[in-house]
Amino acid sequence: MTTVAGNQGLGSIAARLERLPHSRWHVKVRFLIGTVTFFEAFDQLLAASALPVLIKDWHLSTGQATFAVTAASVGMLLGALAAGWLGDRIGRVRTVALGVAVTGVASLAVAFSHGIELFSLFRFAQGLGIGGVVPVAATYINEIARSDKRGRFVLLYEMIFPAGLAAAGLVAVWVVPNLGWRAMFLLGALPVVIAALLPRHVAESPRWLLSQGRVEEAEQAIARIEAEVERAVGEPLPRPAGEPAEEAAPGRLRDLFTGRYLRRTAVLSGLWFVAYYVNHGISTWLPSLYTKNFGLDLTTALVYTLLSNITGLLGTFAVALVIDRIGRRPALVAALSGTALALGVLALTGVTSGIQVAVFASCTTFFVYAINAGLYLYSPELYPTSNRARGAAFGGLWNRLGVILGPVTVGAILGSGGSLGLVFAQLACVAGVGAVIALFAVETKGRTLEELNA
Repeated sequence: MTTVAGNQGLGSIAARLERLPHSRWHVKVRFLIGTVTFFEAFDQLLAASALPVLIKDWHLSTGQATFAVTAASVGMLLGALAAGWLGDRIGRVRTVALGVAVTGVASLAVAFSHGIELFSLFRFAQGLGIGGVVPVAATYINEIARSDKRGRFVLLYEMIFPAGLAAAGLVAVWVVPNLGWRAMFLLGALPVVIAALLPRHVAESPRWLLSQGRVEEAEQAIARIEAEVERAVGEPLPRPAGEPAEEAAPGRLRDLFTGRYLRRTAVLSGLWFVAYYVNHGISTWLPSLYTKNFGLDLTTALVYTLLSNITGLLGTFAVALVIDRIGRRPALVAALSGTALALGVLALTGVTSGIQVAVFASCTTFFVYAINAGLYLYSPELYPTSNRARGAAFGGLWNRLGVILGPVTVGAILGSGGSLGLVFAQLACVAGVGAVIALFAVETKGRTLEELNA
């Protein structure tokens, strides 16, 4: 339970964080947390890169292939739930370090698996780590950012996730045909080293420490941060401005579903589901569609997939530049509408060639990755410090449901003899529903986390 002292100090801690100029400390923290996120993204798409080879070598049916790619998604769903609770109980940094360790060890186990059963089991374990790391890491980055530039600060960090996806595609182009799919998972085990270093080099969130009544530790953390920033900028820090409003919510799980938070949670859940249903409905099957439906060789299929990941990176960068000016709601509505348009045009014009799919899929990922990054910024903004990781992770629950159901639906359509036009048409319809849901989103730009939850 938050103490009186903690409540009184929250404004002070928040004001001191708000006045910090951008410095090497911010770059260092964003780099270290970003490295973790990079490898989580890298590991997330490993199954998609391996799938064309596994289908051939292990003679997998469509159902077995679907099971292989969704096992990690189920793990991500459960990992997000557990990490939300852990992030609010043991801290942001320790939760991220634990999730990274699980991801790396499980990736090593996948590399040595023989048969689809063990492959899927270890991918499930890997998903537990991935699902836990990403929302809690985004929560931490939100809590150290200034309100006036929080959108750009967080989204430039979030660019590391599509960069990890693009890196997975780029590395797979050479590694999978030459060294085999197992080598990809050996690379995915590298984050184990980072897990040991992270708590020693990244200070725990002062906002979180204070919300737990750990006033002395919060003071030590903010003093350590201020000292690093002051050394980096080479001049005294400006005085804190007026005290931000104090947060009112005590931080119970049920608070996510009552009062003003009910609308926020409902809208956020819908947006997360739509974004990841569409994203993984496309990305998981793309390499296999190129090889199986259009007869492309594996290298060409992976290059086309890489193109989609690169345009996704560009979409994330574009939204980072504008989201603090136009706001979260307009950005989400525009990106979801663009997604629906790109997929709808592909479905209506007929899916006739691999290059046509590559072009429209790349247009789609430009918008979809912007949505995903925007939601990692938006989710933590909506909840108080004591409930922030749980709130962000509950959104992660719905994105994992989308991650599971998107590929399963596409697999079911393909397995029953449905056309590719139908695949993309249903994805376009889901994206259109998401654009409507985004119209009801609460705007958060330019406001402190405390103001949004007072």
